[in-house]
This record gives sequence, structure tokens and C-alpha cells, in this order.
Amino acid sequence: MTKASAVTNVTSGEGDSHSVTTQLDTGVHAPSRARIGARTLRKDRWWLPPALTAAGLAVFVIYATVRSFMRVDYWVGEHHYLTPFYSPCLSESCVAGSSHFGIWFGELPGFIPLAFLSLPFLLGFRLTCYYYRKAYYRAFWLSPPACAVSEPHQKYTGETRLPLIIQNAHRYFFYAALVVTLVNTYDAILAFGGENGFGIGLGNVVLLGNVVLLWCYTLSCHSCRHVTGGRLKHFSRNPVRYWIWTKVSTLNTRHMAFAWITLGTLVLTDLYVWLVASGTITDLRFIN
Repeated sequence: MTKASAVTNVTSGEGDSHSVTTQLDTGVHAPSRARIGARTLRKDRWWLPPALTAAGLAVFVIYATVRSFMRVDYWVGEHHYLTPFYSPCLSESCVAGSSHFGIWFGELPGFIPLAFLSLPFLLGFRLTCYYYRKAYYRAFWLSPPACAVSEPHQKYTGETRLPLIIQNAHRYFFYAALVVTLVNTYDAILAFGGENGFGIGLGNVVLLGNVVLLWCYTLSCHSCRHVTGGRLKHFSRNPVRYWIWTKVSTLNTRHMAFAWITLGTLVLTDLYVWLVASGTITDLRFIN
């Protein structure tokens, strides 16, 4: 944080004036800000939302990390259920039948997740997401933790240096997320044809519901809104793109909700496949 010199004119009772030079901080301690010693004057439980956000994100990260390295109970061969945490599975380490796109790699060591080709891009997409930035900036970095609450940091460089400059790659992670969502969609479609032919079970409903919500989250992304209509100067000359842009904009207003819902559906989908694959529960079948 830099210091700024301020010159204040002080007028005495006799009409004489003199200049007094003082050193004043900038940012939240700038001379234009109220000189309040307390971190905040808020009396409500302002700390609760960031605390809940931190807890929710931590639970998902821990669960997803553990499951990604377990390498068991991620494929139900009878009904062709594949958890999204292991898709696409492209190595010889994958269970027979779970490699929907063939075998591209040999055996993988235990410290490499089987879905190593997709997980880094999905992680990058979520980490650089505009909503998630706000969420973990407040919850983990306290920058700031809440409105009208002073942050503890002494300086702010923005997203101009490492590691935060990587946030500017969000649009490229968006393109990768589109591909991965297409892969998940393919997995959900294949799950309707199990070992006994076409069939529908509760697992199909779970997989399909998860994919639909993943599309809602992906397409509601701010980068998607920019891609569809951000560079247009005349909407009237591009009616089709304008129509797409309006639909994406409608989804965009619910981007935060989809961000959280899809964390839940990803865990629910993986948990259901895990329980069925391990024999803990039996898939509820509606057809075949």
C-alpha cells in the first residue's frame, strides 16, 4: 500500500492560513473514508455466509479428491453406469467396459486419477468461474469477507500477477468444460443400454438429471454469454445469435444457484454409482 501526501489549508482566527502536510494511507484508510477503528459496524452475523461457503466448498473438495483416487466402485457393468469423477476413463487401469472412448494410455500409477484428462480442466473451469471467485475470495482469502467489513490485506494487486492472473484464462477453460459435458452426456446416453439391452432405472434418472444441470451451469457461464453475443454491435443484424444470447442471459441470472446445485448433483451421482457398484444397494429398475 502506498502512502499519499495531503496538504490541508488551516485558517486561523486572524484570517492567516498555513499548510499542514500529513501522511495519509490510501485504500480503505484513505482520507475520503470514515476514520473508523473497528473492522465493521455491522451487528448481524456477517461471518456466517462466508463460513458456510468455506465449509461447503471444503466438503466437496475433500469428497471429490478422495473418490478420484479410490479407483474402486465407479462402474456398474450391468447397467453401464459410470460416475462423472472417472469420465473419460482412457487407460489400462480402468475397469473393463468403462472406457467408452477406448484405451489411450497404459497402466497409471496410483497418484494419478483415472480421469486425469478431464479433472484438471473442470477444476480450472470452476476455480476461474466468476461466481466461485467471489465465493472463495470471501470465504478463504477474506478479500473482503463481507460487505462493509474491512479486509485484513494491506495491498491488492488484482488479477494482474501470478497466481490470480490465471483467472483470465476462464474462457478457455469454458471451451474445455463444453467438451467434458458432452462426454458426460454421452455416458448418460450409453447408460440406457445395459447388458440386457435398453432399460431405465433410478441410476439413469440420476445420471441424466446431473447432465442436464451441468449443461445449465456450463451454458449460464459469463464466458458463454460473451461468446454468444458479447462482440455483437447490432443485435438486429444477428437475430439468431441475439435469441441465443437472451436465453443464455436468462440462465446467467441463476449461475450461482447452478454452481452450488451441480456440486450437490455430482456428489449424489457419484455416491449412487458407488453404492450400486459396491453392492450396498440395488438399482431400482423401471424398465428392464
